[in-house]
Amino acid sequence: MHHFTYRDGRLFCEDVALDTIADAVGTPVYVYSSATLKRHARVIAEAFDGMSCLIAYSVKANGNLAVLRTLANEGCGADVVSGGELKRARAAGIPASRIVFSGVGKTRSEMRLGLEEGIHQFNIESSAELAVLADVAKSMGKTAKVAVRVNPDVAAGGHPNISTGKSGDKFGVPWSEAELAYDQIAETDGIEAVGVDVHIGSQIDEIAPMQAAFERVIDLIKRLRDKGHAISRVDLGGGLGIPYKSSDTPPPPSDYANMIREVTEGLGLDVILEPGRVIAGNAGVLVTEALFVKPAPQRNFLIIDAGMNDLMRPALYQAHHDFMPLRERPEDAEQVRYDIVGPICESTDKFAAERLMPRIEGGDRLAIMSAGAYGAVLSSQYNARPLVAEVLVDGDQYAVVRRRPEFEEMVALENIPDWLS
Repeated sequence: MHHFTYRDGRLFCEDVALDTIADAVGTPVYVYSSATLKRHARVIAEAFDGMSCLIAYSVKANGNLAVLRTLANEGCGADVVSGGELKRARAAGIPASRIVFSGVGKTRSEMRLGLEEGIHQFNIESSAELAVLADVAKSMGKTAKVAVRVNPDVAAGGHPNISTGKSGDKFGVPWSEAELAYDQIAETDGIEAVGVDVHIGSQIDEIAPMQAAFERVIDLIKRLRDKGHAISRVDLGGGLGIPYKSSDTPPPPSDYANMIREVTEGLGLDVILEPGRVIAGNAGVLVTEALFVKPAPQRNFLIIDAGMNDLMRPALYQAHHDFMPLRERPEDAEQVRYDIVGPICESTDKFAAERLMPRIEGGDRLAIMSAGAYGAVLSSQYNARPLVAEVLVDGDQYAVVRRRPEFEEMVALENIPDWLS
């Protein structure tokens, strides 16, 4: 569910018309709904009511400070994959004790930052990383709490590029080496094993592969405990899918929670979840303006002012996003097929092919739906285009939570050497 609806022929985010925001801020612009963010966070929390569960929102899905503060106020922790994301989470008010540090390539300085802050745990992805973290922790006179991310060799995810739990993926310790990693921890000063971590992919639309992976992890935990390892936590990652189109029917969080209850029953484990897309995805849209319609042999190009630098997912994953005109069209409106493309000088700058839509003219505005996750965080200044602005709506009020930079700001970090003067 989201809070983007038509009222009297205009598309609203909560109680603010999107064209009001577009008039004031310009396009393209991301618009996020506070009510949707809060509702999704609460639905997950309610599904796991009665369990010891840390909901560590995945900052990489949408790291805007205002979004993070909204979720911090709902009691969410954070899953981070860089020192910068850790600093973002702390700046937004998320306690370090509710932060999990994941990722395959942590630097020594990032490890030091996590230890200085006193984070909940590090999710470790290789024996080499364990050795480096132990060395950093010992140099600081600290002990790092760790969970090893294991790769259970279970395929899942809506696209090969977002499947992370199959043999051959770069993520996690190979299943055959998992117990050896815990033996290494037991023999090494500066690190302490507290949990096991698994994450098998993103945009997963069925429970079965997750259950298969989780059951393998629970069996591993039992074996580790039998060997004397004090495993008290299980981090089950994220990955639950969202409906990008009306025909999508991902499982609800309640089904996910019931499965996890069943799998972990009687083990006294503290559960950690890393939801990102399922909280933020349908809480945001990218508002764009049609520039031109360009007829061509066998197709019509609808050229919009948003580009792949603003929303990378279609170019990166061939991802589907619905388009909704900001002015509602009648049910019997003429339908036209468009290739919807942006202004970037790349053939991959395409949002949809042969998309059937009501007739669109230059100057019409559209909302690219389900753009709240992996949207602005992946944006760039390619083609010297400024980063897209972001707006947060709360009821009948809104605020610009990331402004569009001026050209001078875009080049402020660059310098022309004296010899070129």
